[in-house]
Amino acid sequence: MGAVEVPVLIVGGGGSGLSASIFLSDHHVDHLLVERRSDTSNLPKAHYLNQRTMEIFRQHGLEADVAELAAPPEKFGKVRWQTTLTGPGPLDGKLIHEMDGFGGGALRETYAAAAPVLPVKLPQVRLEPILRRHAEQRNPGGVRFGHELTSLTETGDRVVAEIRDTASGETTTVTARYVVAADGGRTVGAAVGAQLQGPPPLFDATTVYFAADLSEYWNEGSIITWFLNPYRPDLSSALIEMGPTWGKHSEEWGLHVSLAGVDRTDEQAVLAKVRAVLGLPELELRLLAVTTWSVEAVLAEHYRYGRVLLAGDAAHRQPPAVGLGLNSGVQDAHNLAWKLAAVLGGEAPDGLLDTYEAERRPVGQFNLGWAMSAAAHHQVVIDAAVGLGQHLPAERRTPMFFGYFAPTPMGVAQRTRAAEIFATHRGECQAHDVEIGFAYEAGAVVPDGSRPPARAPLGDVYQPTTRPGHRLPHAWIERDGQRLSTQDLTAPGAGFVLIAGVNGEPWVEAAAQVAEKLSVPIVVARIGAGEEYADVDGRWATVREITDAGAVLVRPDHHVAWRSVGGSEDPASGLGDAIARVLGHQAT
Repeated sequence: MGAVEVPVLIVGGGGSGLSASIFLSDHHVDHLLVERRSDTSNLPKAHYLNQRTMEIFRQHGLEADVAELAAPPEKFGKVRWQTTLTGPGPLDGKLIHEMDGFGGGALRETYAAAAPVLPVKLPQVRLEPILRRHAEQRNPGGVRFGHELTSLTETGDRVVAEIRDTASGETTTVTARYVVAADGGRTVGAAVGAQLQGPPPLFDATTVYFAADLSEYWNEGSIITWFLNPYRPDLSSALIEMGPTWGKHSEEWGLHVSLAGVDRTDEQAVLAKVRAVLGLPELELRLLAVTTWSVEAVLAEHYRYGRVLLAGDAAHRQPPAVGLGLNSGVQDAHNLAWKLAAVLGGEAPDGLLDTYEAERRPVGQFNLGWAMSAAAHHQVVIDAAVGLGQHLPAERRTPMFFGYFAPTPMGVAQRTRAAEIFATHRGECQAHDVEIGFAYEAGAVVPDGSRPPARAPLGDVYQPTTRPGHRLPHAWIERDGQRLSTQDLTAPGAGFVLIAGVNGEPWVEAAAQVAEKLSVPIVVARIGAGEEYADVDGRWATVREITDAGAVLVRPDHHVAWRSVGGSEDPASGLGDAIARVLGHQAT
């Protein structure tokens, strides 16, 4: 039996755990990651990386590698509803409705103005190897797949874990100051008594992954195509392209479909169902996998249990609507990494880690509710928009579709009414504010008494703000001919950033004094005419919400910690008190 001592042990090597490893490495925190599987995911699973996640990946030098394999919005930024993929009948292959989504089409300009990067589509089966490679490169020898946690005990100021090599059976005792549980709730949660609260699983869903050439029939550019079959409800399903080539020539696909009455162990029976759904009885295809998974809506009662911190699916699991699951897990890790670094580096007391739950749990709760609402809306309201009410007799299904597509005044009226109902689906596929507009109302922030901007009821309009707790608004700035985002001012491991304007010299002096007094790194950036950073197109001036004499303090995770709208008679005292409160020290 060997023994290892590290500041942080990460249990779980999925998207959240691998991201946590990368972020901790960039914050110069020594750690060990263990994952019971021998390799990364062999299933596509989550496939949408929203704008906030891509900002985080950009900050940590991952964006280029992810974007190289991913589909950009022009390749996936539509949501479609069709009768079938193809077929010989008059109702086959007909488009019911189409709308822009996830930064595509007419949404692109709005999304591009809000962030330095756009969302992308990259299934987990291709994302996780990128994350693993970066995690291993930045922490050599500290990422161990094929190793499982067998026991966990907290002893005062340490956690002792037994780790078993699944191939050799050899065990290692790992002693850590803190544990990040990113194992999907499989082991650590039970060991510390974590409770996931919520109803029983809502239902079981089945996804068939297969390989086929659909280029002759596929209408490219859709992140998901919903089939509302005009003949048989059991053939209604959803088709998702999974790459690795994007567009018509995608090689792999995921089909969410009912296999009721089908023997899932009978490959030919499963393939026959896929062919029936697609309307291609002679299609050559290869079955990759069949998975059944529970659709849940559960949230951990706490995100912190002593020296154990839950992240990703270990802390929250919600329906896949809106694509918040994996994205929330990456954002959990991002919030946690800089706080662990501050505590372990002696800049902050242990109490700073309490702000992880105070900040991320409300976001997790909101995301869970939003995903639940979107899923229910789609299941009930969208289907009903075309006349598929739950009380529709089976014999009326096909005539109803003929009426929907009829070139008559009644057909036009039905399609017009349906289009208005379909537009409400923007709460799922255009939820820009849900993705990047969330804020931390309590935690490692210093409120300034201002009210948050009004949020759009359907979550589709993002309002940039420098109000404490919110994400730092993006604006293009320029330094020595190099174009940067305001978000580029926050570099991993570089500490806090204080953004000031043309009358910000007092803040420069204050930052130097506070940094020395508190032993906390503070980078000062002045933006404005004649300053170090030029406001390229004037956007910073429109979103900063401070005067030329004011300042905005930004945390390492892009969130605003504090701001002074105008100047201060004693800037060093104000700034020092703010940082002390953010880090959990007594006020200076």
